[in-house]
Amino acid sequence: MCVGAALLGGVNTAGAALAFNVGLGLTVANAFTQRAAAKSAANQTYNQALLANQSAEDDKRRKQAALAEQKRAKEVQDAQNIFAKNIEALRANRAIIASERAGTTIGLLLMDNERQAANYRESINQSLESFRRQYDRNILETEAQFQNRRNDLQSNINQAYNQIPTLGQTLLNIGTGALNQYALLR
Repeated sequence: MCVGAALLGGVNTAGAALAFNVGLGLTVANAFTQRAAAKSAANQTYNQALLANQSAEDDKRRKQAALAEQKRAKEVQDAQNIFAKNIEALRANRAIIASERAGTTIGLLLMDNERQAANYRESINQSLESFRRQYDRNILETEAQFQNRRNDLQSNINQAYNQIPTLGQTLLNIGTGALNQYALLR
C-alpha cells in the first residue's frame, strides 16, 4: 500500500491505494506472462523448424538418390544399346563379306553399315549427354527447393523470436499501465 499511497499523494483513500497496487500487480503479472508466452511460442517454433528442416533434408536426399538411380539406369541401358548395335553392325559386315560380292560394292556397303552404326552410337551419346545435363539441373533444383524451405523455416524462427518483448519493453509497458491507472484514480 505504500507505493499506492505515495503515488496517489493527493488522494487520501486507502481504497484508491489498494486499487492502484492491485492494478499495478496485475499489469506486472500480465506483462511477464505475455513475455513468457511469446518466448514459449518462439521455442516451439524453433523446435518445429528443427523437425521440418530434418524432413526437408531427408526429402532432398531421397529425391537426389532417385535422380542418381535414374541416371545410372539410363547409362546402363544406353551402354547395352550401343553394345547391341555394335554386334549388329559386325554381323552385318560379316554377312556382306560372306556374300562374296566384289570390289567397290562391298566397300560401299561396309562403309554405309559402319556409318549407320556410328550415327546410332552418336545419337545415343548425345541423348545421354542431354540426360546428364538435365540430371545436373534437377540436382540443382532439389538444392534450391531445400534452401527455400530452410530459409522459410529460418524466417519463421526469426519472426517468432522478434515477437518476444524485450525486458525494456516489458518494463515500459508496466510503467505505462501504472501511469494510466494513476491518471484514472487521480
